[in-house]
Amino acid sequence: MSRSKQTLTACLMAVSALTLSACGEKAQEMAGQPKQDAAPYTGTGVAAFTSGDWKAGDKNSWVQKLKARAQYGMNDHSRSN
Repeated sequence: MSRSKQTLTACLMAVSALTLSACGEKAQEMAGQPKQDAAPYTGTGVAAFTSGDWKAGDKNSWVQKLKARAQYGMNDHSRSN
């Protein structure tokens, strides 16, 4: 085998190894993050994220707030008229 073929083979093997190593991906785990298994109306426990007249854990007021937000705050059709 000539010197140029050996060099070419070595370069191709290096490129192949680099290409295949790029395909491997480490698992992306949420280490240190709490699991979000609770219902959304239970709240986050942070007062900055709660509305003044809503109490954490009150499902009925949560539903009413979502309905009001959908109707008045986030509905562009009603806001444009």
